[in-house]
Amino acid sequence: MIELIPAIDIIDGKCVRLSQGDYNSKKVYNENPVEVAKELEDHGIRRLHVVDLDGAASHHVVNYRTLEQIVAHTSLTVDFGGGVKSDEDLVIAFESGAQMVTGGSIAVKNPELFHHWLRTYGSEKIILGADVKDRKIAVNGWKDESACELFPFLKDYVEKGIRKVICTDISCDGMLQGPSIELYKEVLEQHPDLYLIASGGVSGADDIYRLEEAGVPAVIFGKALYEGRITFKELENFLE
Repeated sequence: MIELIPAIDIIDGKCVRLSQGDYNSKKVYNENPVEVAKELEDHGIRRLHVVDLDGAASHHVVNYRTLEQIVAHTSLTVDFGGGVKSDEDLVIAFESGAQMVTGGSIAVKNPELFHHWLRTYGSEKIILGADVKDRKIAVNGWKDESACELFPFLKDYVEKGIRKVICTDISCDGMLQGPSIELYKEVLEQHPDLYLIASGGVSGADDIYRLEEAGVPAVIFGKALYEGRITFKELENFLE
């Protein structure tokens, strides 16, 4: 059964969503992310993806107090990303209650540090963020494209011990036009043991079924849920 991982993206302590990573497209869905997290838990969700968008833009963790509140008021398993650029940021994230931390830009710009985290904390706690635009890795809150090609990047980190990867096709994210299923199939063909978490483009429950049929282990989604295109009733089949 595919694992459901709703996303809470945070700007100024509020639950928001962007389209294709564009901060000018910000839409606020709830002033209080803790309320959102509690509602998700009440409907059977067990895992949450929390993104500090202020952190991603400013290169250090910003909204850790919101993370603390979510962890204090729910029993959700939380993975946290956005702005984790230093040992200090990583410690703040774990001390604020994150069970897992996702590193994206840092894995491109400072691979030695990211590999150190992987060795120190283990592959259960460190997730690789592979944010993709035209098959190249994007960094700095998706504002910049790196020279890193997706597949060599993944191969290198799988060889270093990475087991969990969040792969986001930026062209799909927040657009509600369906996820990049062919891309995920290609990733899983090359790395069948990878715990691949698909992110971006989910427009309805049918997309989640399609990802499950493709063998994708987990999916992150947000906008479709917040805009009522996916109902909690439709998610019950995945939560039994």
